[in-house]
Amino acid sequence: MDAPPNTIVIYIDADACPVKPEVYRVAERHRLKVFVVANSFMQVPRETWIERVVVPGNFDAADDWIAERAARGAIVITADIPLADRCIKAGADVIGPTGKPFTEASIGMALATRDMMEDLRAMGSVGGGPKPFSQKDRSAFLQALDVAVQRLRRAGLSA
Repeated sequence: MDAPPNTIVIYIDADACPVKPEVYRVAERHRLKVFVVANSFMQVPRETWIERVVVPGNFDAADDWIAERAARGAIVITADIPLADRCIKAGADVIGPTGKPFTEASIGMALATRDMMEDLRAMGSVGGGPKPFSQKDRSAFLQALDVAVQRLRRAGLSA
């Protein structure tokens, strides 16, 4: 269930991920292994290179499963900022569903903004959630994922 060393593998934090079909397309084109990780059963295409992982336990079990496997060569797809932070520290590439890459340089600000917004929501100062997912977000995600795969390949990792 773990990826071999020096290979590119994709981990999807799948419970609320709107770009799973896009990940599958890019992974198929590049012949990459994909782990679709969720807290409950989820339909995934029946392909040998796609593995569904249903983790039992608490709400963070999927995050823990991904973070334990995140390393150089892994591309993690998540909107979860604390998970992104854990994966970046482990050496993985992390991309949000809108195509925004999380990096060592940007994760601190993302965490601070998340915490501030959480506090504002708790006080009732801010309502609502993120803006609706758009076709522009989908396109930006596809481009960011392809760039990450190409960069890892140039760094000597394989499918």
